Amino acid sequence: MSPAPRHASGRRPPATAAVTVSRVPARLGRFVLTRFTPHLYATYGLLWVLALEGSASAASGTVWRPSGATWARVVTVVLALLFLRMLDERKDLAHDRVHHPDRPLVTGAIIAGELSGAMTLITVVVTGLNAALSTAAVLLILATLAYGLFLAVLERRSSAVRDRQLLNLAVTYPVQVLLGCYVYGSLVAAGTVAADRRGAVLLGLCACVFLHFEFARKTAWETPPGARLYSTDLGPRRSAAVTAGLAAGAVGCQILLFAPRGPSGLLPCAALLLPAWGTRRFLAAGRGPFPTAAATAFVVTTHLGLAVRAVLPS
Repeated sequence: MSPAPRHASGRRPPATAAVTVSRVPARLGRFVLTRFTPHLYATYGLLWVLALEGSASAASGTVWRPSGATWARVVTVVLALLFLRMLDERKDLAHDRVHHPDRPLVTGAIIAGELSGAMTLITVVVTGLNAALSTAAVLLILATLAYGLFLAVLERRSSAVRDRQLLNLAVTYPVQVLLGCYVYGSLVAAGTVAADRRGAVLLGLCACVFLHFEFARKTAWETPPGARLYSTDLGPRRSAAVTAGLAAGAVGCQILLFAPRGPSGLLPCAALLLPAWGTRRFLAAGRGPFPTAAATAFVVTTHLGLAVRAVLPS
């Protein structure tokens, strides 16, 4: 995008600045469509919150029904994911200039200042939404966003965190844990559920589901130039084994939480067939990436199954 003409004083004409500002929403909209993929991220955020909130109630023996607070949590999580996506775009700029020259921030389709403004607006919106829930909810979501900002600084200053994939995961994954703690903690603060060890198991379940997909999408027999894969450090077979093990961990957490309710409470565990099939296909092929379609289906099936089970009587 060419710079706007300037007056002799060096300042841009007011009319040009107004046109630039008027274009920001459209530019941000295009960024969201290309880099956030709303039908994927929003669906994930929706199913994650419904599964976590519903399972927290179901594990305590209460039939769950979504409320206005539920939808406030859904919107908060989706906006937080967008905030983190924008933050990732900014901190990955140097890498993208070399390996992904078509990314919006590299091409100038969006600029860092526009992303910063949008991130500020997101912070204001989620603070307002959660102020209607509880002070604890506000503090938990702000802690999540603050940790994301801390990570951006840490990755900029530490080449080890930035370049070593497994170390990077260990440092960055807690932001997802904090989002889960926000949902569960806001439920506890509202008196919807009581905090106990089942909360830790439930958060572990969600962690296993997310990490299964995270490892699946970064596991392949080959490493393309510029790709950041766990299989590069672990080897394809061990990375696939971790991917499958995380899915098994999610099922194990479901058994701990819901086995006492009888066989019907374990029906969502049938979703384990999906990662089993994906792992077998990956190992048998000996080339190419892990079948992410199977991992995506596992995430959707598990979360949807948990949400549906929560609204059904015991």
